[in-house]
Amino acid sequence: MKATLLAIGAGLCWGIGEVCTRSALHSGKLGPISAITIRSLVAIPLLLLAYLAMTRGIAGLRQEPSLGQIDAANWTKVVLGSGLVAGALAMVLFYAALSLGEVSIVKPIAFAIAPSVGVLLGWLILGESMHARKAVAVLLIIGGVVLLTTGGGKAATDAPLAAPEPGSPR
Repeated sequence: MKATLLAIGAGLCWGIGEVCTRSALHSGKLGPISAITIRSLVAIPLLLLAYLAMTRGIAGLRQEPSLGQIDAANWTKVVLGSGLVAGALAMVLFYAALSLGEVSIVKPIAFAIAPSVGVLLGWLILGESMHARKAVAVLLIIGGVVLLTTGGGKAATDAPLAAPEPGSPR
């Protein structure tokens, strides 16, 4: 349950953050690389504080190993997979997509591909379980995103529904 709540919190934060980012990118006053740089520079001090807290068991948090205790194989996985591929390359691609498109299209595509690939690679590489229910769930996620992003056969740029006037009946 704790993992689910943390994942919900992360999703809420990413959703809010990407709407703010898309708005800034479409202002024409900064580009995707500038946005990523700002995001990273703001995140690093907070991540360092979290790292210090977690490696010292501060505030009742579960203590985790320090960076000096990580072996070469795990350094390689984290540097290449998480840092280079998921961190830098994915952010450059995602922010470039946000600078060109709507968050309501770009975000669902990226965030449906990510868990689908995660489920598939978790099964194929990590030996995690795969069963019909999980496979159907991935297909439903992808199907939902296709439905959302294609506009049901209409152009994805059709005029959006207007927000209701304040105080008007729904």
